[in-house]
Amino acid sequence: MKIVIPGGTGQVGAILNRALTAAGHEVTVLTRRPAGRGEVPWDGETMGPWAEAIDGSDVVINLAGRSVSCRYTPANLQAMMDSRVHSTRVVGEAIAAAARPPRVWLQMSTATIYAHRFDAPHDEDTGVIGGTEPDVPGYWSFSVDIAKSWEREQEQADTSHTRKVALRSAMVMSPDRGGVFDVLLWMARLGLGGPVAGGAQYVSWIHDRDFVRAVEFLIDRDDATGPVNLAAPSPLPQRALMRALRAARGVPVGLPATKWMAEIGAFVLRTDTELLLKSRRVVPGRLLEAGFTFDHPEWPEAADDLVRRVRGRRDDSIRSEQTSTAAQRT
Repeated sequence: MKIVIPGGTGQVGAILNRALTAAGHEVTVLTRRPAGRGEVPWDGETMGPWAEAIDGSDVVINLAGRSVSCRYTPANLQAMMDSRVHSTRVVGEAIAAAARPPRVWLQMSTATIYAHRFDAPHDEDTGVIGGTEPDVPGYWSFSVDIAKSWEREQEQADTSHTRKVALRSAMVMSPDRGGVFDVLLWMARLGLGGPVAGGAQYVSWIHDRDFVRAVEFLIDRDDATGPVNLAAPSPLPQRALMRALRAARGVPVGLPATKWMAEIGAFVLRTDTELLLKSRRVVPGRLLEAGFTFDHPEWPEAADDLVRRVRGRRDDSIRSEQTSTAAQRT
């Protein structure tokens, strides 16, 4: 297939590009800073020559949007909103204008759209959309507004010949450098991987290879439309998630952190505590109903696999350096 990935240079885009290319598909990435083969320039806001890549493609997977790994200042929140809404709007315009539109448009969304809760999981049909929860920081509702605006822009796009799916994705766990798993593993190695603010808040996640498989599944399922939760079926409290990660890495102790300590840590890492403290208990109702099976449904086994792959990557890097050094000596 010919697959176009707007905003495909981030962690999730790299995961998909790598897997889909390896599967034999022709992948084109739309990016503000093209640097390699298969990358096409765009600004994420206005129509341009990049739209030619969409005309005649089979699939569009729009991942464009400013990273959420930042301080949630008013300026950054507005940049998150604008980058998602504007890019989704212009992708919809390009699909609508195409002489040969793609058959499916997968639009990135987020599991953050659901309410902060502990008592019950959110699926697509019974889940509660957030934004009005009591006793949470007021700016958390802005994250929900971003998600709702993101999805609304896709819904309103006039693309009658293209099936549309909104990917309400949980955190994608992969061994790649700089991703969320890399950060969690780094914290565990430093002995900081204990419960945060009690650790009762739920964490929803999905293994990177299940994420790719779910995307491929949704591309092939002509009956899949609307929002779909991309999350493993077993979300778990943050304290349990970190305990399993420490066990996978062989770290016996993880120091706990209070809420104010988490605030300091988030400030140092230039991120926000919503990513740590909001309880995201999200389950993949529609994927399971459609017959999708997870290769990594439980976190302890997934964490073991990811740690093995991180170690394998490091071993490969060491061997490569040793080979290079030996070649230089000869």
